[in-house]
Amino acid sequence: MKFSLEWLTYFLETEASAAEISAKLNAIGIEVESLDDPAGQLAGFIVAEVLTAARHPDADKLQVLTVSVGPNFNGGEPLQVVCGAPNARAGMKGVLGQPGAIVPANGMELRKSAIRGVESNGMMCSTRELGLGDEHDGIIELPADAPVGTAFADYQGTSPVFDVAITPNRPDCMGVYGIARDLAAAGMGTLKPLREHTIDSLFPCPVEIRTDDPEGCPAFYGRVIRGVTNGVSPEWMQKRLLSAGQRPISAIVDITNYMMLAFGRPAHAYDLAKLNGAVVARRARDGEQVLALNEKTYTLDSTMTVIADDSGVHDIAGIMGGEHSGVSEGTTDVLLEIAYFEPERIGATGRKLGLSSDARTRFERGVDPAWLDEGLDGLTALIQRICGGEASEAVRAGAPPSEPMVVSYDPVLAEKLGGVAIPAGEQRRILEALGFEVGSDWSVTAPLRRHDIEGAADIVEEVVRIHGLDNIASVALPRAEGVAAPTATAAQKLERRIRRAAAARGLNEAVTWSFIPEPEAGHFATGPLWVLDNPISEDLKAMRPSLIPGLLAAAKRNADRGASSVRLFELGRRYLRAENGGSDERLTLGLVLAGEKNRRGWASGKAQAFDAYDAKGEVLALLAEAGAPVDKLQLMGEAGAQFHPGRSGTLRLGPKTVLARFGALHPATLAAFDVEGPVVAAEIFLDAIPERKASGFARAAYSPPALQAVTRDFAFLVDAALPAGDLLRVVKGADKDNIVDARIFDDFRGQGVPEGRKSLAIEVTLQPGDKSYDEAALKAIAEKIVAAAAKLGAELRG
Repeated sequence: MKFSLEWLTYFLETEASAAEISAKLNAIGIEVESLDDPAGQLAGFIVAEVLTAARHPDADKLQVLTVSVGPNFNGGEPLQVVCGAPNARAGMKGVLGQPGAIVPANGMELRKSAIRGVESNGMMCSTRELGLGDEHDGIIELPADAPVGTAFADYQGTSPVFDVAITPNRPDCMGVYGIARDLAAAGMGTLKPLREHTIDSLFPCPVEIRTDDPEGCPAFYGRVIRGVTNGVSPEWMQKRLLSAGQRPISAIVDITNYMMLAFGRPAHAYDLAKLNGAVVARRARDGEQVLALNEKTYTLDSTMTVIADDSGVHDIAGIMGGEHSGVSEGTTDVLLEIAYFEPERIGATGRKLGLSSDARTRFERGVDPAWLDEGLDGLTALIQRICGGEASEAVRAGAPPSEPMVVSYDPVLAEKLGGVAIPAGEQRRILEALGFEVGSDWSVTAPLRRHDIEGAADIVEEVVRIHGLDNIASVALPRAEGVAAPTATAAQKLERRIRRAAAARGLNEAVTWSFIPEPEAGHFATGPLWVLDNPISEDLKAMRPSLIPGLLAAAKRNADRGASSVRLFELGRRYLRAENGGSDERLTLGLVLAGEKNRRGWASGKAQAFDAYDAKGEVLALLAEAGAPVDKLQLMGEAGAQFHPGRSGTLRLGPKTVLARFGALHPATLAAFDVEGPVVAAEIFLDAIPERKASGFARAAYSPPALQAVTRDFAFLVDAALPAGDLLRVVKGADKDNIVDARIFDDFRGQGVPEGRKSLAIEVTLQPGDKSYDEAALKAIAEKIVAAAAKLGAELRG
């Protein structure tokens, strides 16, 4: 929320500087995101007087002006300026941008230049060019008494602008007056009393006003003002609105916006001539439509509250008015509406329609239900003061919530919960300055605008906040004597271990969004997706069912920026729908290898790309680090439709427990993510790894074998489709007492090998125990190996 220092001091009597106010706002929990001084943007712009205006010799629509800039510029000599504004004339005063000045509207630097052959020393400026409004039909015309040569920023009276972030629990600070109240309570000045308005009600309200939806709109107040003139709002109001980022539109619209920004209280004005019959707050009917002020048509349903008359819906209640009943320059009679809407209903409607507005932001957080009469009278008084007109009697349909929250409080809690000792008298002063009522027994009644107050802890927060969050001393937590007990869980230890292992293997860790675009999530989904009702962006709408989409997007960004080799991993959670409909989060490690595995070189030749075996190698190494029984894993297919069917696989414990999937991504997957291939990827499902059995505190002492290991080579003819890992596994298990390792060192297909078969050569390492092997023992082991391999159809080659 933005507001100027001038606007703030209208409500707060203070001598503090903008910097001091900014520091205090941060200290009391209202974060200042920026503090800008518009005077800096207007540097180089001065008040100037047009002495002469003559037609340009080479352009019908341009004039050559002689401009006086005062004694402090150009040695007091007039400047020549070429100008195309139709209202430029001798004797007028305006704003001159000198060479070197930066135009606020477009960032253009002004320079001395020749326009159609005539030298021009700067530019006479319009309102739009200086960022002061939308008027651009001509240059700014200043009053005749404007002092020539004065910096325009000084003449204009610019004021520093604060931009603050208001947390959702503080709707009472969604207006400048609420900010002033907090600052006054914190000792930054004195809160000025609001003007009391007495409205002369000259006639009964000619429009029936009622609420037929007491749940969605408990209170609906209004009155008619006849004979208004909807012209231009006064300059002081326009300046304040512009400081808040609001574009002045017309007097009546500006007044309603001013009330919202000043007091956090949205209101609406209807053109009475465009209404038909009673004006009612009611539920929308399914399928009803309304053309809103943003020129978009919205289809409504029966869960939404609207403001309507006999002709149809005019207003999406609490969010946005309708286009066809809004006020215009020709409006002479208006119906003012100020209401209290149920916050949850407003929030739900806004999310359904995908419609945001300043009004919705305030209503869904909760406005002050006690400020309906004051708000209506203040709105009426401003309109009559600026636009004239006669007011009717006020109509009050329904009643707002009126039961305040009463909290039993003990001043000792400020130190107990807040960590700072504050005298009871100071606590009472702070609470009363914020509008709380404090009884002699410390029963604290919260004002109705403070929807966030629910208990004593909230009172402590208010007291400590205003006392100053910076005044809370940093105190270390108590620490027990001796060595601290471990606090990391087994899952946390696993995460740390596998994260270090992945980094040690040359992979770079990435952290990507848990929310991804719905089409990308759907490409990797195996069931219904978790889709957010109110995402922060349409590109962050679905909870990720896999880590690979985010890693693919990261790989693409790196490749697009010239990275020739990308090796990324991420440790995070996948989000699946459980069978009972609830959420199921699963710890997973994902990795993506893209680009060049090895760069081209004189020894290696062409660059080599990653393949499925690289992904498999990374998976096996990381599974081993995670404690998975890698020697018992089975290599199977069915990695998923996202992977290339002939270049992918899964690693399983048994036929059903999938520990990982890996392989080259399918061309359709790469096309869907606009990634150039080949790209290999893998996911390790850490939640599926069985926990290790407890083996005691200490490991057994390592005892190296006394005898030297023996190696034997075997060559088997097997079916060409048989995975080599299956043969290796049965060979290792043929004699567990003697075989300590086995590895495949050759895969041959060609001359001497029948069609449809392949020759796999395996080196088997045997470790003798208490005596060396003799020929009989080696023969017996070899027979076991051959017999085990035969179960897979393998034949020993001669």
